[in-house]
Amino acid sequence: QVQPVESGGGSVQAGGSLRLSCVISKYIYSGNYMGWFRQAPGKEREGVARISPTGGITDYADSVKGRFTISRDNTKTTIYLQMRSLKPEDTAMYYCAAVMFRTWKTKPGTTWGRGTQVTVL
Repeated sequence: QVQPVESGGGSVQAGGSLRLSCVISKYIYSGNYMGWFRQAPGKEREGVARISPTGGITDYADSVKGRFTISRDNTKTTIYLQMRSLKPEDTAMYYCAAVMFRTWKTKPGTTWGRGTQVTVL
């Protein structure tokens, strides 16, 4: 089972934007809800956004609602997280994973990728 590969992070000023990408193996991606998670230093990992297999249903944590947009490209087995109006509290390592139907619970056997660091100054 191949790990997801997250990219697109960086350092931005508050109010700026970033677009994260996560390439995932077809074995993990196909037919699954996919989610973005983040973990700040000293804090537990938390769910940020999730998307249904067809992309028709999206859910967001209250802290990012209206600022972040999750999407997926099923031809590329890739999910994206467009982040706007970034705040210092968005600073964290961001990860992606397959999740159980409309929950933040990861699928059994999930292997986390290395993540991509987002720093908001």
